[in-house]
Amino acid sequence: MVATKKATTKQAERKPVVIVDDVHVIYKVYASGKRVTRGQGKNGIFSKTSNLREVHAVKGVSFTVYEGESIGIIGSNGSGKSTLLRAISGLTPIDGGSVYAIARPTLLGVGGALLPNISGERNILLGGMAMGESRKDMENAVDEIAKFAGLEEFIDLPMRTYSSGMAARLKFAIAAHRDHDILIVDEALSVGDKQFQNRSEARMRQLRENAGTVFLVSHAMESILETCNRVIWLEKGLIRMDGDPKKVVGAYTQYMDEISE
Repeated sequence: MVATKKATTKQAERKPVVIVDDVHVIYKVYASGKRVTRGQGKNGIFSKTSNLREVHAVKGVSFTVYEGESIGIIGSNGSGKSTLLRAISGLTPIDGGSVYAIARPTLLGVGGALLPNISGERNILLGGMAMGESRKDMENAVDEIAKFAGLEEFIDLPMRTYSSGMAARLKFAIAAHRDHDILIVDEALSVGDKQFQNRSEARMRQLRENAGTVFLVSHAMESILETCNRVIWLEKGLIRMDGDPKKVVGAYTQYMDEISE
């Protein structure tokens, strides 16, 4: 009885950071109809009909995330992972349900744009100041951020000369330089070499230990296991499993092996 009371007390002391309550996201997209053969369309020319279709990308998803958790979001392609996290960050409107967060989540995605015609160094200054850092602090941080991203030799070059992987590493390094209450990382760890991935994983663990909350979307199960203390498996817009990383990743891996046979 005493042990049960202690466990209940400990659970009650956990501070909710993000609450996702019955969230739905529905996309409306145009789908091409069957092509009309010559003579069947108006005036006897080729034409296509189009109709509006709905794609229910996220279907009534609910969960609560607590302070200091690092949440891995996994699932096959098209399962709704990125859509869900864009909804949590406020970038994608939801069609039902609610999202509550103690602070505005910072979404870090590989597709995020940096300014192409200015140098990596200038992007560091502007990116940091956009997050509320002072210019002086960011000037002092340039070398550290460039080293983290592995771009010391290229930091004075325009961003348009960077590969997509180089740009993604720099974007992660800028965002991860400061602590965040809620940081959402979408596949950014898959763009670098093993050394960069190790640095990124270590930094994310540090953010979590500083009572921040991290979401990580990745197809790399090794990164998920190294970084996360909880994993949510999303499939066809629904939560299929939520819990211990080893158990969830194991079940997901088995599922993917079965459907690929």
